[in-house]
Formats: sequence, structure tokens, C-alpha cells
Amino acid sequence: MRTQLTIPALAALALIAFEPVHRVSASPPTADGSETPSGRQIMEWVDDRDDGDNGISDLKMVLIDKRGRERVRQMRNLTKDKGKDTLSLIFFLSPADVKNTGFLSYDYDDADRDDDQWLYLPALKKTKRIAGGDKSGSFMGSDFTYADMASPPLDRYSYTLMKETEVKGVPTWQVEAIPNAQEAKDTGYTKSISFVRKDNHVVIRSVNWVKKGKRLKYMEVEELELIDGIWVPTRITMSTKKGKKTLHKTQLQISNVKFNQPLEEETFSIRRLERGL
Repeated sequence: MRTQLTIPALAALALIAFEPVHRVSASPPTADGSETPSGRQIMEWVDDRDDGDNGISDLKMVLIDKRGRERVRQMRNLTKDKGKDTLSLIFFLSPADVKNTGFLSYDYDDADRDDDQWLYLPALKKTKRIAGGDKSGSFMGSDFTYADMASPPLDRYSYTLMKETEVKGVPTWQVEAIPNAQEAKDTGYTKSISFVRKDNHVVIRSVNWVKKGKRLKYMEVEELELIDGIWVPTRITMSTKKGKKTLHKTQLQISNVKFNQPLEEETFSIRRLERGL
């Protein structure tokens, strides 16, 4: 199953990309005789990690501005695998100004095929298709973009294993990624560095370079839980900074995670998106 960078799956949240200047050799031997994986191999492990299927969960999104003021949004999330592709559907439950807003995504594994995304706005009774040029925009006022709501095919990126390190005492690989020209244009990211846990191949931290405004975005997995044998990030923070100044922050909490639910493919349709829960 694919590992998504999205709010729906939350299995990796790695904004991974990049063209290395110095590439680590494919499998140099280490002191203990084992082989060091390449950056590409590590990200293939991330991509292949089981992120569950037919999932339902509740999401709490907290938007925090530079003055510390908070806005809270509650959502319901549905996901389903269709072969190597992933279908996802999010409904906003509260507050009143966003209630019944819906987001539908078809995340394709094929590197030559662009993902399909639609946003339903109940106040206008209108469904808006998210074009490629709009995917670098903020998703519902958060620090996540529409591009973050899908897992890009590995072939759109080049990877470099920078070094082995630790995050909060946990052994990780530090991987740099650079997108091809079209992906950089669509996502608005020019480079990312991801920290991948060695034991379960979960991305638990990333730093992402944003071309517009010369900002940096920092993703941190604050809590990681094993649910039905699947590692699920259940608390994530995404912060947007310029220099040392935090411009905005989004905290995402995931609860009531259930896999193997009776979800039909027909659920993930524009008609259902407009009908709501």
C-alpha cells in the first residue's frame, strides 16, 4: 500500500524530493558488515510501508497564528486503496463557517498522471477542481498545502542519504530530496530533508524549503501509535517560519482510527462529496 503525505493517511507526511549534488553509493559496507541503503531505497521503504486500508478517523486541526490565537476545526476522514492508488474524502464537521465543506482526492501511483482533487464549498453550493497551479496553496487556511494532501510518485524526485542520526534518541536516516522542475512548480517546494525511523520506516520529521517568500516549513510527529499493527502518527505539527520567526502553525490530532471498514469505491465520488456525511 502507498504511504501518503496527506492528512488522510498520515503515514509519512514526508515532503520528499531532490537532486543530490553528492550521491551516496548504492550500498557501501558498514563497520558491522551490513549495507547502507541509498536515499532512494529508504524512500521506497517509506512508500511501501503498510498504512492500512478502508480507514476512518476523526481529525482535530488547530490553526495558530503568530500571536498565538487559535482556531479549531473538526473533521471526519475516509480512505480507501484502489490497487496502487489511494482515494480519500474529508468532511468538515465544525465550526459553522466550514461545516459540510468537503475535500475529495484521487492519489495516483503513476508518475505520469496528475492527482485529481476537488473542494466542495457549501456556501456557494459549488465544487471546485484543484488545478495543478493551485496545489501550492494553503489547504483551508492551514500550513498544509493541497500538494501535501497527496503522496507524489518517487520517480518525480531524486534522493540523497545525507547521514545516519537520531531524533529524540531514535535512530534515523536523514534523506534529502529534490523535485523535478514540474513537481517543484506544482508544489512550491524546492527542497526537503526528511528523517526516517530505521525501525518502522516512518518519517517523523521534515524540513521543507518553500520558494515563495523564502520560507521554511517544519513537520514534527509528536505522537506515534501502533494501531491494529500499523504505525499511525496521531499528533503532528506543521510550522511555517521565516528566519527564526514563526509565521503560522498547524497542529493536527488524529483519533478514533479504524481500519478495514465497509467503504465502497462509490463513496469516493463528487456526488457523495456534495451530499456530505
